[in-house]
Amino acid sequence: MYQTTMKIDGMMCGMCEAHMNDAIRKAVPGASKVKSSHTKGESTFLSETAPDEAALRKAIEETGYVPVSVTTAEYKKKFLGLF
Repeated sequence: MYQTTMKIDGMMCGMCEAHMNDAIRKAVPGASKVKSSHTKGESTFLSETAPDEAALRKAIEETGYVPVSVTTAEYKKKFLGLF
């Protein structure tokens, strides 16, 4: 599993966040835990495979926002055991 964090310019409100989430879901089939924050200027999501960065940047640009950076790293779920 991979976690992708993107810095994005142009988001100003909650509706911008919703547009960004929709663009990510459309560009990355199977994306989960998609979250965007206009105050932080970033979006994050999880995916089973590393996303195609070019396709992701294109999808964001088509919505009128500017992708500044894309960082993808392996994601390991944290286990909260009782031990």
